[in-house]
Amino acid sequence: MEPLSVLAAAAALATNAPAAPAAAEPPPPAPVVQAAAPEAAPLDVRAAAAIARAKMWLLARQRDDGSFSNPKHPGLTGLALWAIAGARHPSDADAIERAGDWLLSKAQPDGGIYQPVPDRAGGGLSTYNTAVCLTALAETGRPDATRAILDARTFLAGAQLTGDDGFAGGFGYTSETGDKRYADLNNTMFVMDAMRRSQRYEDSRPAGEKKADLDWAAALAFAESLHNGAGTGDQEGGFAYSPADAKAGTDAAASTNGVVVMRSYGSMTYAGLLALVYCELDRADPRVRSTLDWAGRHWSLEENPGIGEQGLYFFYNVISRALSAAKVGSIPREGADAVDWKAELVEKILSLQRPDGSFANANGRFWENDPILVTAYSTIALEFATGLLE
Repeated sequence: MEPLSVLAAAAALATNAPAAPAAAEPPPPAPVVQAAAPEAAPLDVRAAAAIARAKMWLLARQRDDGSFSNPKHPGLTGLALWAIAGARHPSDADAIERAGDWLLSKAQPDGGIYQPVPDRAGGGLSTYNTAVCLTALAETGRPDATRAILDARTFLAGAQLTGDDGFAGGFGYTSETGDKRYADLNNTMFVMDAMRRSQRYEDSRPAGEKKADLDWAAALAFAESLHNGAGTGDQEGGFAYSPADAKAGTDAAASTNGVVVMRSYGSMTYAGLLALVYCELDRADPRVRSTLDWAGRHWSLEENPGIGEQGLYFFYNVISRALSAAKVGSIPREGADAVDWKAELVEKILSLQRPDGSFANANGRFWENDPILVTAYSTIALEFATGLLE
């Protein structure tokens, strides 16, 4: 889960991306109980109807044990739970509780929330899954999850890489690096998000117990190392994925004096923006301004700029999360009107919703052929864009 940047199992160790989950048998589809709002209705009305339809589709696919999609990756249930909880509907309380119970059942003795998978490369993607599950549990606000949330925070804080190489300060998919150190911006952003969203729980940590937090300065330094700065041509202001993986390739024209410039691309640039915001940089900071400049130059919802349809729905998801966190109302563009990103993003997502309320990407990279994952991404994106989540 890119949220899930995942490659095939045979390449997982080489690329540090997890293997795609086996197809899970969903329950029989339930009839759609809410129709789409008329096209002439105000945008907020149509968005609310789309959220309700997507949520109902997800609820119809919750297993009796509370889980969603592939149980080997609890983060998939975490994303569905986040989407359903974000809709703020009292009638969903039972489903939310069952999903939360299932996530809590995956808490491990080391504090992580994941499913050990000893027979696969990358194991249980412990860092990624813990970060997503922590975010979802914090969103529910349930008091009986406090101990698990505190333990998950301690686990994530301990997974931050230290040292003096290019990975220091960052996070990979798993806390167990073995002989191969690895970190990427996507996992680092998910951990930052989880730690900020669950910060309030530290007030409930028992006296005398060590509080858990990140080395935020080191995390910022890692994120900055993937931020293309001045002199990188059209890549300037955008972000790349990992020191070990360019994902979008390299820019030969911008690479000079032996320095290879990795191409910036859409979803990682917004992940980078979210990382900068969580490191408490404001709109006046030149690093934030340059990121928004890149976003304005490359604004498009027809593709994930730089990698096409790969990870398209995660792109929509992280746009909404990042720009909401940065409190950006519109994206300035030189020589053109500013982008009303909320209106444009909501309209685009609504146009892609299927008649049954779900979403899917024909391009299956990063698990986006899983409609549960993509429907959760889309619902969360709509919830941030409309202010249900913040």
